Amino acid sequence: MQQRLPSLLDSPILFAHRGARAYARENTIEAFQLGLWLGASGLESDVWLTADGEVVLDHDGVVRRGLRNRPISGFRRAELPAHIPTIGELVEACGTDYHLSLDLKDPACGPAVIAAVREAAPGLIPKLWLCSPTLSLLETLRALDADVRLVDSTRLDKIKEGPERRAAYLANAGIDGINMHHTCWNGGLVALFHRFERTAFAWDVQFEHVLQPVLRMGIDAVYSDWPDRMVDVAASVSSSS
Repeated sequence: MQQRLPSLLDSPILFAHRGARAYARENTIEAFQLGLWLGASGLESDVWLTADGEVVLDHDGVVRRGLRNRPISGFRRAELPAHIPTIGELVEACGTDYHLSLDLKDPACGPAVIAAVREAAPGLIPKLWLCSPTLSLLETLRALDADVRLVDSTRLDKIKEGPERRAAYLANAGIDGINMHHTCWNGGLVALFHRFERTAFAWDVQFEHVLQPVLRMGIDAVYSDWPDRMVDVAASVSSSS
C-alpha cells in the first residue's frame, strides 16, 4: 500500500460539505452540528449577504416566494426562512473548534464575512478559508486582512497558464491555496503546489475508493457530504502511514 505523502498541514482538514449533507438538510445548524459530531474537523458552506447586510449561509442564494425564486440579497435577515443561519448563529451553536470554509458566492460579501467572523469569534479567523474563483477578489481581501486564509477555487482545465505559473502567482499574491475537484489532482500536482507552500484542497470526495488515494497524495483538505465515511478513511490512511 502506498505510504501517505506529506502535506503542509499537521493533518488534513476534513470538511463536512454543507454540514452533514448526506444525513440532514444542508446548510442548517442541525447539519453543521451533526457534521462535527460525526468527527469532521471543518465545516463548509456558501455565503451570501442580505439586503440589510447580514452574512447568511445557504447554497443557492435564493428564496422561494409564490411561484418564483428571489435572491437572498432582496430580503432582510428577518424575512428569510428560519433554517438559514447567520455566521453568528453558527458560532453560537457550534463554537469555534473547527476550520470554516466559505464560498464567496456574492462578490461583495468578502469584507462583511471577515467582519462578521471577527465580531462573533476572532479566534476563528486563522481557521477561516474564503474560497473564490476570482483572483482579483482574493487579492483585494488579502490587502484588507492579513490573517484570513484565501483559496483559489478552480479546475485544472481552467488554468490556462499552467499549474506551475498559477502556483507562483498564488504565492506572490499571498493566496494561501487552491481548491479543485478531486479528479484534477495527482501526487505530482499536490507536490508542485506544496513546493510553493500553497495548500491543496480537493472537493466532492465522497467514497472510500476516492478518499483513499486522494488522502495518500498528501492533500491538505477534503470536502465530503459523508463526514463519518471521510473520518473513518482518514483514520485508516493515517494509521497505515
